[in-house]
Amino acid sequence: MKDIKLLLLLLIVGLVPWLFKRWRFSLKRKRRRDYYRNTYLKSDEWKRKRYLVLKRDNWKCVYCGKRATQVHHKRYAKKNIGKEPIKWLVSICKSCHDKLH
Repeated sequence: MKDIKLLLLLLIVGLVPWLFKRWRFSLKRKRRRDYYRNTYLKSDEWKRKRYLVLKRDNWKCVYCGKRATQVHHKRYAKKNIGKEPIKWLVSICKSCHDKLH
């Protein structure tokens, strides 16, 4: 019985911090995602970058050549949303963008 109590205590001591870290990670991830979708993508800064990328790629999808209506991030700046260089962005049509996601 003593061994079972010790095993349970060790399990709880190891599991609780892990669960707490996972909860904090998912909370931070949700905040970043919400900021990105609801604030950054509506900002003038993003609109300027979007226009520059579409113009650079001549408003054509880099994957299929159709008319591009969206801009895709090939990479994300993990901790610096909005600090991505233009070379990480490409023009893309909606159908190719849906396939990528």
